[in-house]
Amino acid sequence: MAAVSESTPRTAGERESQAARRTRRRGTDYSQWLRRTFQWTFMLLNLWIGAEFYLFVRYWETAGATPYVPRPAGVEGWLPIAGLMNLKAWIVTGRIPAVHPAAAVLLAAFLLISLLFRKSFCSWLCPIGTVSEYLWRAGRKIFGRNFVVPRAVDIPLRGLKYLLLGFFLWAIGGMSAAAIEAFMESPYGLIADVKMLNFFRYLSATAAIVLGVLVILSLLVQNFWCRYLCPYGALVGLVSLLSPLRIRRDPVTCIDCAKCAKACPAWLPVDRLLQVRSAECTGCLECIAVCPVAGALELSAPRRLRVPAWVLAAGIAIVFLGLTGWAQFSGHWRTDLPAKVYLDLVPRADQFRHP
Repeated sequence: MAAVSESTPRTAGERESQAARRTRRRGTDYSQWLRRTFQWTFMLLNLWIGAEFYLFVRYWETAGATPYVPRPAGVEGWLPIAGLMNLKAWIVTGRIPAVHPAAAVLLAAFLLISLLFRKSFCSWLCPIGTVSEYLWRAGRKIFGRNFVVPRAVDIPLRGLKYLLLGFFLWAIGGMSAAAIEAFMESPYGLIADVKMLNFFRYLSATAAIVLGVLVILSLLVQNFWCRYLCPYGALVGLVSLLSPLRIRRDPVTCIDCAKCAKACPAWLPVDRLLQVRSAECTGCLECIAVCPVAGALELSAPRRLRVPAWVLAAGIAIVFLGLTGWAQFSGHWRTDLPAKVYLDLVPRADQFRHP
């Protein structure tokens, strides 16, 4: 066996010292500050929309006894099934349905963001993703750690969100554009947003228990809902596989400290990969933020064109604001229903069942 050269580093510490001599250290990383700014901006936007929508519903429930607040179209972002149905109708017919058009536009925006900038919707914009992240961080402080699900259990559990997505795609795939339009114009479809609000306002005992269990599991396991059960995340994750952006590792400058793998909330072995291609990668850039060596780990486009965090953030903002702005100016944003429809249907929302 050939002797090991004395210049060959034997430990991670020696490799790090050698790497420090041949590479420059990373400067201050602002990616996580930038990402959290996006998260909380979007969270506050959703809370504002939710408050406006609640006041809108209360106006019709009380027959005008409370102050009138216009219906915020952004609430349709919480109607992913309606968005998927309307997006299909949009693709098939070339026009956006008149009922809940914002649902289709928002879904299209999030899919385009995923196509261009990986699964960044989940870690930069999604309010549920933000809550999930802060829950597991809180769990780490409370219990001193997060728990890792054994691989033999983790892999089949991850399949659940794809099964749920497959069910919705199968159900909607069998509907014609005319059937989708008829569904949207049924009493149930017209006030699907009100029924969604009422689900949380009048939470049943069963729903409360399920929600409580999910919160506890999210404290214990990183991103439990997102990792195992979210069909929306499964959809944008599959689309993100086509993204030209990748987390890329340079094996020459990498010091094998494994900090990137430990920081990855998706449990990806970043330290052993040249490129991260997984549908679980949300583009959160946490792996890059903890990397101690400049150039060892980067988000880049083909030909190793480096993509800084501010470029990713600007791209997400441009796509989101561009598509929603276009929808508003082109008249494909608001659901315009006569007042008498809301006056009739909103107070009786719980009477309507899925067609």
